[in-house]
Amino acid sequence: MIWKSEWKSLVWIVSGFLVAFFLPIGAVRFDNAILEAFHLVKWYAQEHVILCLVPAFFIAGAIAVFISQDSVMKYLGPTANKFVSYGVSSVSGSVLAVCSCTVLPLFSGIYRMGAGIGPATAFLYSGPAINVLAIILTARILGAPLGIARAVGAVLFAIIIGLIMHFLFRKEEAEKKVGMMAMPVSEVKRPLWQNGIFFALMVAILVFANWGKPDGTSGFWYEVYSQKWLITGIMAIGLAFTLYRWIKIKIWKLVLVAIPVIIIAYAFPAHPLIAFAMGAVGLGTITSTGKGEAEEWFGQTWDFTKQILPMLLFGVLIAGLLLGRPGGEGIIPSGWVDWAVGGNSLWSNLFASVVGAFMYFATLTEIPILQGLIGNGMGNGPALALLLAGPALSLPNMLVIRSVMGNKKTIAFVSLVIIMSAISGMIFGSFY
Repeated sequence: MIWKSEWKSLVWIVSGFLVAFFLPIGAVRFDNAILEAFHLVKWYAQEHVILCLVPAFFIAGAIAVFISQDSVMKYLGPTANKFVSYGVSSVSGSVLAVCSCTVLPLFSGIYRMGAGIGPATAFLYSGPAINVLAIILTARILGAPLGIARAVGAVLFAIIIGLIMHFLFRKEEAEKKVGMMAMPVSEVKRPLWQNGIFFALMVAILVFANWGKPDGTSGFWYEVYSQKWLITGIMAIGLAFTLYRWIKIKIWKLVLVAIPVIIIAYAFPAHPLIAFAMGAVGLGTITSTGKGEAEEWFGQTWDFTKQILPMLLFGVLIAGLLLGRPGGEGIIPSGWVDWAVGGNSLWSNLFASVVGAFMYFATLTEIPILQGLIGNGMGNGPALALLLAGPALSLPNMLVIRSVMGNKKTIAFVSLVIIMSAISGMIFGSFY
């Protein structure tokens, strides 16, 4: 009887022992893959956690506190006008310009607040997929046909995936709709325009802090890049004003946070990340020590951080171990990838979409990677398949989606992205 209750523990212990016993330490590829995994985690922590995820966590926490459930239900819920809900969700990426991991706190926030599975997953896909700068660079570097196909495909994908997800889980959506209709109308604490300005400022900070450097050294995009930290600072001042006027944060707290941030920004102009991190710590401090909405905001932000960040870092570690970094080698040789995505067969398109779905792409990094793959013989069809699946999904992204939506919805969402990307690649490849 004891063995019947302990067999799972025995299996785990034996499995762990066998893995440790046969661990291929000393093999060049395995040792290199271990280094690649930690290099990728280090790079991700340096480049994305502070600038991307921290603002996203605060935005997600603010969604849970400052946006009423009635507002989410009105525009994104099961009872919302489908044209409005899918229209808003499918073009959100053109504003956010975030990667597949940064969008997760925002998705989790609106999903928790009652957004329908269709609009929520449309938003989840469109957030990283419909990036205006990425689409422009795709057209410029990889060719206008590929750039246009990416733009059109991403918008259509978001809507179609959302509609299919709604259909697949329509029974749950109907139950949610009945439950939401029975809920009392919540009290509106501030006008919609105030919330709109508040969130616009936070999104602007997220967008401009992560504004990528364009190829050229002139033109509009480069001018924006050259002034990105000045613009970010102006947005931060505006956010501080809204915190004082509408969230009722005491002015002396805001001043105490602002002074060291300004000093560090001027003392270390070549390292703006330090000042940005100081500002994030300051915002966390004044919200965690505040009362009412401010304290609740920090609590929601911290909940999202605990749920998402560990899973993301673990997923990045595994992705680095298997696939390495751009230009590096993981356990799976990059030569296999190059060999498998030539031509325009069903296999090459499906393989490209699967590899793209599991590999992590930071915003805009998919373009130089594809440039190299196309130069080595990758077909146009598989290139589009990877462009449509890669930025929207990654192994870390999937792990977190599973913790939010559960196994069935995650499998359905990932499968839809992979299959539709492969089909789109085949269609595009047959013409180009």
